[in-house]
This record gives sequence, structure tokens and C-alpha cells, in this order.
Amino acid sequence: MSSPGSILVVCTANICRSPMAEGLLRHALAGQPEPLRRLAVISAGVVARPGEGVSANSVVALRKAGIDISGHQARPLTQAMLDEALAVFCMTEGHRGMITLQADPVPPHLHLFREFLPPPAAQEIGDPYGGPLRLYEQCRDEMVEAIPGLLDYLRSLTAGT
Repeated sequence: MSSPGSILVVCTANICRSPMAEGLLRHALAGQPEPLRRLAVISAGVVARPGEGVSANSVVALRKAGIDISGHQARPLTQAMLDEALAVFCMTEGHRGMITLQADPVPPHLHLFREFLPPPAAQEIGDPYGGPLRLYEQCRDEMVEAIPGLLDYLRSLTAGT
């Protein structure tokens, strides 16, 4: 594992939610002090088709936040990605369940992207695939809301590195 590790974001096909989350986390970490700034962020899908392009509405939703993910290409989740990740963040309980059933070993730091928000905040991020731009923007905003808690969690994982 590279020092201090990578952050892995997982969704279904790796063409909507996880590429947006990857772009947002990468942007947020770039503004943090070391060692957070050093963390690589990657994304994958539990049923991704390798090389499929990111959805146009995901690109537009992030472009409105000043982040370009237009070059993203989908990649399937692998055990190697899970093994190398400092932390894995999923969009839904279904994604976490698939990883828990199929991974060997299961990553020790496997969470929902919005898990660190206080109740009654919804912890899952719904799939906007095929929906209008406003659904993608809603997903983006739900991710942005979760980032401060994710940064605090990552800070705790990297303390002392």
C-alpha cells in the first residue's frame, strides 16, 4: 500500500455517483494539509463495464462546481483495489453488502459515503442514472454535505502518518 493509502469510492456502474464523489473528494483533499493531501482517490463499480464513459449529467453537475471529470472511464471493482484502500466509501447498503459478501478479506474501513452525517440525515445516495440534471445535482449536493465528516474520519485514520 502506498503511504498513506488510497480512498476508494464505489457505486454500481462507476459512471454517475462514484466518479462525482471521486472528483469532489479529490478536490477537497487537495486543499487539506499533509497527509490528507497525499491521499489518492479512485472509484469503481460493483458491476462496471470497463472503459464506459461517465454520464453527461455527472460531468455537467460537477462542472458547475468547477471540477472536470469528463475523462473518467468506468472500472470494475477488484480485490486489489479493496486491499490497497485506506478506506472504502459506498453509495448504498447494497454496495456495501456486495463487497462484504464477495471480498476476502473484507476491508476494515468500509462505510457509506454519508455515514458520518448526524441523524436524521439519509445515509444512502440514490442512483440518478437516466434522470434529469437536477437529480445529478441533488446527488452532488448530498456528497458535498458529507465531505466535512469524511475529512474528519480520514484525519483520524491518518493521524501519526
